[in-house]
Amino acid sequence: MSQEFATGFPSVRQVQTLIRDKKPVEVKLLTGDLISGRVIWQDPHCICLEVENQGKHQIWKQAIGFMKY
Repeated sequence: MSQEFATGFPSVRQVQTLIRDKKPVEVKLLTGDLISGRVIWQDPHCICLEVENQGKHQIWKQAIGFMKY
């Protein structure tokens, strides 16, 4: 089952801008964990955050409380 990527949504466009500009972000998860790094890709379900010295984290969007940039 494929799901179309809704590039018209402001949230999707903003994340694409963060990826393009390689801006640092802080992602607060619903568990309370805080992860800092750069978003390197997104799809309809996940984002991938590159974290210094820890590699890459694939994060389900439904697990995100907020993203600070």
